[in-house]
Amino acid sequence: MASEEQTKQKQNQGFFGNLAFNIIIPVVVMSYGSAPEYLGPAWSIVAALVFPIGYGIWDLKQSGKVNGFSILGIVSVLLTGGISLLKLPAEYIAIKEAAIPALIGLAVLATQYTKKPLVRMLILNDNIINWPALNNALDKKNKQPEFRRKVANSSYIVATSFFVSSVLNYVLAKMILVSEPGTTAYTEELGRMTALSYPVIVIPSTILLVAALWYLFSQISKITGEDLDNFLNN
Repeated sequence: MASEEQTKQKQNQGFFGNLAFNIIIPVVVMSYGSAPEYLGPAWSIVAALVFPIGYGIWDLKQSGKVNGFSILGIVSVLLTGGISLLKLPAEYIAIKEAAIPALIGLAVLATQYTKKPLVRMLILNDNIINWPALNNALDKKNKQPEFRRKVANSSYIVATSFFVSSVLNYVLAKMILVSEPGTTAYTEELGRMTALSYPVIVIPSTILLVAALWYLFSQISKITGEDLDNFLNN
């Protein structure tokens, strides 16, 4: 019980930490600190970027593992800051926002032909699935090839979620970033874009990811003929 409570506490801390340092604090800094009498447009962007970058580095150090998605997040934040501070056209931000999820979607599709499909890391990782038990059940019924086909199907669903995110990212950036780069208004728009990214982008993407997870879970029960609980880690 103690270990389960500690795990839940860590998950909650991770969720609220991500929300605070990657969304809430940067939005507040860029929205209210970009006025000339405070930090100004450039320094408010620098200050806002310190929090997600610092939190990302801290999280990597705490986990003791190199997380590709954490690194991707840090790179994304650095690119946003660099583009903004160099006062490049907003089109670069829109392209960057669209490119990252699109690249992940392509990686999901490409890795389904390898021994370690990315979809397994995303929704069927070792924290969720008891792979020795599942592989044993699949081997007994000679269902490994069929299960691989189902994983490939789920890869299309997961990849679609990232492609949807890519399109929404681009549209959101184009709609919101309309002011001249380097101005207070532009910095405030960056904050607004960051705040809207969760409800506008994350929710639709999450729905598709949950659909992929539900599909695979239902297929596991159907192919093995056993209850799904037999293959879930407690």
